[in-house]
Formats: sequence, C-alpha cells, structure tokens
Amino acid sequence: MKKFFLLICFSLVSFITWSQVNDNKAPAATQKIIAYFNRPVNNNVSTVSNAIYLNNLVDDTLIAYINRAKYSLDFAVYSYNETSEISSISTAVNNAYLRGVAIRWIYDGSSSNPSLSLLDTNINTLASPTSMQYGIMHNKFMIIDAHSPDNTEPTVWTGSTNFTKAQINTDANNVVIIQDQAVALAYTTEFNEMWGDSGLIPNPVNSKFGPYKSNNTPHYFNVGGVSVEVYFSPSDGTNSKLQQAMGSADLDMYFGIYSFTVADDADTIIKMIQNGVYTAGIIDPTSSSYAPYAMLTPVMGNNLIKDNITGLYHNKMLIVDPSAPSSDPLVLTGSHNWSASADTKNDENTIIIHSASLANIYYQYFYQNFTDQGGTLIPQTHVASLSEFSAISIYPNPCSNFVIIEIDDVSFMKNAEIDIFDVLGKKVNVSIAKNSNSYIADTRPLSEGLYFLRLKSADAEVVKKLQVLK
Repeated sequence: MKKFFLLICFSLVSFITWSQVNDNKAPAATQKIIAYFNRPVNNNVSTVSNAIYLNNLVDDTLIAYINRAKYSLDFAVYSYNETSEISSISTAVNNAYLRGVAIRWIYDGSSSNPSLSLLDTNINTLASPTSMQYGIMHNKFMIIDAHSPDNTEPTVWTGSTNFTKAQINTDANNVVIIQDQAVALAYTTEFNEMWGDSGLIPNPVNSKFGPYKSNNTPHYFNVGGVSVEVYFSPSDGTNSKLQQAMGSADLDMYFGIYSFTVADDADTIIKMIQNGVYTAGIIDPTSSSYAPYAMLTPVMGNNLIKDNITGLYHNKMLIVDPSAPSSDPLVLTGSHNWSASADTKNDENTIIIHSASLANIYYQYFYQNFTDQGGTLIPQTHVASLSEFSAISIYPNPCSNFVIIEIDDVSFMKNAEIDIFDVLGKKVNVSIAKNSNSYIADTRPLSEGLYFLRLKSADAEVVKKLQVLK
C-alpha cells in the first residue's frame, strides 16, 4: 500500500518541486535542484516555493530515483541497514542490475553495513580502509547515469541521510538532489578515485581514500542558472569554505549541525554576530561537551538550541541570508560535520548552492525545527519593500541616551509597532514616545552593544541594526 501511495505521491511531488526550486521560475522540464526534509517544515514563512516534508517517505523517494536509472548507479554510503520498517532499497538496486544498469557500491569498512548481503552477489562493492591514519568513509551520495547521452538525466542524490531506518524516519536529515551532468561527472571522478578504477571492478591497489586523495575535481558549476560549489574532504580544504560561507552573511544566518567541535568555526560565528548578523542554531546534544557550545552559549543565548526531539539532529547545514535575496543567499549541506576528522581524515562531500529560493526553503525547515523545540526567531524579512516608504530614518546611530525613529509614511506611521531586541533575541523594555511623524526611544537603560530595532505594521516589517555606546 505504501509503495502504491508513493507512486502517486512521488509523481505529484516531483512535478511540484521540479517546477518550484528555481529563482527564474523556468518550465518544469528545466528545473535542476530539489530538497526534501524528514522533519516538518513551516510553509508560512515561504517567500517563493514551499519546502517539502517527506513524512517517512525518504526511502520510497530514494527508490523512485533508483528506478529511473538506465545506465549506471554509483553509491558511496556510510551506513546501510535495511529493516522491515523501511521499503526495500536492495530490491530496487537488484532490479536495476537485472535490467542492465551498471552498479558499484563503496561503504565504510569500519561499519557493519548488514544489508549489503541483500544485494545481488554480482554487484561489486568496496570497503574503505580501517587503518589508524584514516577516518571513515562518511559520504551519503548516489550518482545516476553520469555518462548518459541525454544530459538531462545525470543526477546526484546527496545530503546528510544514511540508508537506515533511524536516519530515514527518526533522525533529523535533509536530502538535496542535483540534476546536472557536470556535477554528476565531478562526483564520479571522486568515486573513481576511491574505487581505484573507472570500470565495474574496483582496484584496491590504485584506490585512494581520505588523506591520500588529491584535489582533482572541478568545484564551480552553473546548474540551471544557479551557482553551485562542490567540495570533497579532506583534499579540498572544506572547512575553510564553510567559514567563507559564514563570512558572506550580511543580514541573517542559521545552522543545524550534528557534530560541532571546531573552535575556529565558532569564532567565525561569533564574529558575524558581533558584526550584526542575526544568528540562530541547533546542535545535537552530543556536541554540547565540546568547545564551540561553551563559546557560543553566552553569545547566542536562547538562539542556540540543543535538539530535544527523539533521534539525532543529524543535519550538517548552513543557511546564509535567506531574508536578503539580493545578498547572495546560500545553503551549505552534505555529509561533512564541523569537526577536525571531517576536514582532515574522513571522506566527505559538501555542496554550496547560491539560491534565494533554496535558502528560503531550507529556512522553512530550520524555522519549524527551531520553534518545535520552544525557540523563537525574530523575522529578518519584511512583507513590503523599504522602497515603498518615502523614508525611514534612525538617528543618532550609534546612540547613547536616545534614538529617534522618523517615518515619512503616514499609513505606516499610524499603525507601526516598535520593539527593540538584544542580540540574544530578547525583547528589552525601553520607553518609546510617539510624535506626529516620529518616535523617540529612551536608550539610557540599555547596556552598550548591538541591538535590533523592529518596526512592524499590518503591511510591512522592517528590522534595523542599532548600536548603543556609553
């Protein structure tokens, strides 16, 4: 029954999402990027396209993509454990093999991967090394028809989701799917380097994993008009790319991460907050004993949440400037945790997608994750453009004893509500008096530092930075 439902659901979802996730709203046939989530999303904060929550259907969606394969399937998956609670991935893979699809599978040699025994014995597999110098083969990607003569068919499935019951149905994860031949060929180059050959039979003598790999793939792609970056660890300096992505934030930034142990990444986040970037994050409780949590807690306060929902918070995602469409919004995701091992020892993949619509889609997911755990986010977007108002002036800024908010728009002025929040997202109590076309706020009770001044009416919401000096 579930599979019958999936055939209907997947066809509908695919039609909707292929036609949604593109900044230029091109016809459905030309769409290239899809994202799926296995925890609920909040479409009320959607600005372009609705994020899609696949409630216990990630496995069936994966199978639907496997069923598309005509020529080849390459899997690099850390953990594969198929149980009765999820649909049979092995059946789909074996059926693909029987219809002539060339299949290769790389797995982590230090993990049990019990369901590999369900694959047809003619399908070649390769385990990663188990030496002390090597970490783990932590990828979770699948490449479909990379060399297809039809360049609309090559596809990469990636994200944070392993092929297990818990990862698919319980742990917080995301999937991103890229339909692009150049990206698929880059992932194939990475796969072949681990496989040791470009053919069906692995060559352990030539295979290279982890620190033994070279930086041999292209990194920059244009996917249907969207700029995409792809990096593989540990050869590509991925953590520096993560910090660059963080450093590009102008207005707001959100992160959700399973393993966060690198202090330099926390330093970058703190710097961005000090520069006025509104920031919120979710970490898995397993990371709370490491330095970044201790560093970020006093700076972020209630804007940093330890996941308290059943299962792991297994995402590895960063969302930059989803509320600033003109400021190069981006999403970073993949298998790469923010840890030293991920950057220097493990085999990992990271994808950075520069897209306002995809950043908002991931924000819808993060927003629901955050509020489901009692968190409150201050919207950093506004319903109406600032250009619709004659003028909004805030002065002096920096201020000391008072700040004047002058609004040269009668309708907005008449209905406006004004609140001031500190960098932790806590509303501060200050006296605000209203004049004919302005407000004056008494800032004497405020400590020195950065604040956010929010002007809100039924038609618009505007957030401005306010610096208080003493």
